[in-house]
Amino acid sequence: MNSSRTVSTIQQKNLLRKEIRKQRRQLTPLQQRNASLRLIKNLKRFKLLIRGKHIALYLGNDGEICPKALLSEIRSWGKKAYLPVIHPLKTDKIVFCEVHESTRFIKNRFNISEPEFKSSRHIGNQFLSTVLLPLVAFDYSGNRMGMGGGFYDRAFAYKHRSRRNKPRLLGLAHELQRQAALPTNDWDVGLDAIVTDRNLYASKY
Repeated sequence: MNSSRTVSTIQQKNLLRKEIRKQRRQLTPLQQRNASLRLIKNLKRFKLLIRGKHIALYLGNDGEICPKALLSEIRSWGKKAYLPVIHPLKTDKIVFCEVHESTRFIKNRFNISEPEFKSSRHIGNQFLSTVLLPLVAFDYSGNRMGMGGGFYDRAFAYKHRSRRNKPRLLGLAHELQRQAALPTNDWDVGLDAIVTDRNLYASKY
């Protein structure tokens, strides 16, 4: 790997990440709410949550488009819903814990609510059907740029061996986060599709 190229790519990502996060946070609560409603309509319109029983999503933070309203809907469809939790001992790792009406939530070190690890049932990543991922930016080829912590890239690094490995990875975003092309690193895990409040991109199925 060319180390100078890697440093340059990381610098490009950091600059872009800073700018898009700023734009995202400038959306008003009403704009965020309407965007989330349109996003959920698109997920249903494109029939992206029909297949599989185990669906993971996230709770929006830092201006991310938020799919929280899907939690109860997923359960009403007879499916199981999961949220990412930072492992209490392996703090660079996320696991996915099942969410019920009685689930107890706590704040993690990023001040994001997550199911309490010790009282929740978690599932192996490879047994999830679909994962809805947050992102900072995406491009037409299905590349994703996250917050920089690498949690999702580590969780699904095994998909580098075969994109056919479960689960399907769907990035969720505001339309303003779309880029023509993103700088990438070898460890970045690509997406199977991206859904925004306006459209569907880079769909592999």
